[in-house]
Amino acid sequence: WDVGHQSYGHKILTGRKDKIGTLRQYHGLSGFCRRDESEYDEFGAGHASTSISAALGFAAARDLKGEKHKVVAVIGDGAMTGGLAFEGLNNAGSIKKDVLVVLNDNTWSISKNVGAISKYLTSIMADEKFNKLRKEVWELTGRFKRRDAIRETVKRIENSIKNFLVPGMLFEKLGFRYFGPIDGHDLPLLIKTLQDISNLHGPIMLHVATVKGKGYAPSEEDAKTYHGVGKFNKVTGKSTPSSAGLPSYTEVFGSTMCELAARNDKVVAITAAMCPGTGLDKFADRFPERFFDVGIAEGHAGTFAAGLAADGLRPYFAVYSTFAQRAYDQIIHDTAIQNLPVVLAMDRGGLVGNDGPTHHGAFDLAYLSTVPNITVAVPKDGNELRAMLHYTCDHQLEGIIAIRYPRDSVPTPLSDPVAEIHWVAWEWLSEPSDVVILAVGTMVRESLKAAEALTGRGIRVSVVNARFVKPLDSDMLQQVAANARVVITAEEGSVRGGFGQAVAEYLLTQQFAGRFRALGLPDRFVTQGSRAELLKEVGLDAGSIADLVEELASAPQKAAVANVNGGLFRRFVLRRGESKAKSESRPVGMTGTDME
Repeated sequence: WDVGHQSYGHKILTGRKDKIGTLRQYHGLSGFCRRDESEYDEFGAGHASTSISAALGFAAARDLKGEKHKVVAVIGDGAMTGGLAFEGLNNAGSIKKDVLVVLNDNTWSISKNVGAISKYLTSIMADEKFNKLRKEVWELTGRFKRRDAIRETVKRIENSIKNFLVPGMLFEKLGFRYFGPIDGHDLPLLIKTLQDISNLHGPIMLHVATVKGKGYAPSEEDAKTYHGVGKFNKVTGKSTPSSAGLPSYTEVFGSTMCELAARNDKVVAITAAMCPGTGLDKFADRFPERFFDVGIAEGHAGTFAAGLAADGLRPYFAVYSTFAQRAYDQIIHDTAIQNLPVVLAMDRGGLVGNDGPTHHGAFDLAYLSTVPNITVAVPKDGNELRAMLHYTCDHQLEGIIAIRYPRDSVPTPLSDPVAEIHWVAWEWLSEPSDVVILAVGTMVRESLKAAEALTGRGIRVSVVNARFVKPLDSDMLQQVAANARVVITAEEGSVRGGFGQAVAEYLLTQQFAGRFRALGLPDRFVTQGSRAELLKEVGLDAGSIADLVEELASAPQKAAVANVNGGLFRRFVLRRGESKAKSESRPVGMTGTDME
């Protein structure tokens, strides 16, 4: 199953009917196929376009083991915009393994040919008698001296008929036998077609046309809204409004992009099939000539943005953090090496909630920070996001600017006019003290809550808005290292290789004599659930932060350097000739609250 959202019926039929009400909830069923959830989930996926490549792997493994079974990939037409799908098709058509690809076409793209002629032609092409006759004709032509020329003529006639009536020649050219499109809601026809083509060998493509949300009127009437819907009233079809009444970061980004485009005609916006999801739908309506939806093709989008920047435009590539991983090579090779000014609007950074581990933006702060010629900015609220975006438009910056924000509502109302921002500088949110939390993005709010709770316990804590993860604000860090006895970093990203590890390395160079702890996402894949549930699970909610700070602030002071980051300390002492055996007795690694 490509992506896996379309596999809910599969889950019901494979022993999970009684649990379907827990779908996408904390400790409930995943919204995708997962190998660790059921023996019937052969392959898990949360990102699109993977099914054909995976199915071909299963087919090759089957043949190598001498087994006999069918391998079927079900892929939506949206996922067919991804390059990986065509890489799989190309390879499958080349090595000729028995594999069936069912193309579930339920939008407005290539399926306008579902009519009597197409249905009739498909039934003929899939029919066992027709294929037997086709085989006999092929064998008969082989007896003639000019068999190659005759066969080529027969093949051209067959292809010409198909090309005139159906949109399948692309797949035929890639080495697939193509059938369809057929009406996917005509179950007798669908079942008969599947039965007929099951006797054929080699790579086969069955094109099935369906209606998105078939049987549920609100979805049929508004497929775009119901493509990825949150909580809604199933009777009225209306979405459940947010209780906070504040806009999401995504909405702030979308409205700010319209402001930038109105001021600067070089501003262009790019999305990879996530126009409403990234908040660019209003931009697309107002500035259609400067809006580019490239389909599910993040790698292409990365290089496309680099090309736009190289010719003087100001591209803003809006992409979910988890999907930006697919463009990592393009970020490095095509953009960073050439020092091109591209803005990456990294939506859904951190824990996204009910989509689970395939969609959490856990790794962006770590992997982006390793790349030269890049600035990584993480706003604490909607006003700061707006200010950062305006700054990138108003100043001719070099290199990549990655602005990362969560899937959440902004914590405070928006103000007007646009706030000022000191670029690549952090800010004190309270008077400096000897206990300091360096908080990134969403952790600012949780840290402020923790600091407020600690005041009632007699512990004074300062919070720093560490809004630039790269470069670090070395001036403020030097001040913190010289005056603080306890330093905590808090980030909603991987603690391994993340912001906290970079700060720990800096503190080592300053011979920091205090206590240090890095808080972040642990070295494991975090499950699904609401953001509040997940933040508490990984120790990044206000209560957990307050308890940790109290523990560190109340503990007796230890010797200098030795209490800083265990992993870095091992390297520190090894460089000074300490034995490997001795170093291995030190604390291991950075895993959230276990790291000291």
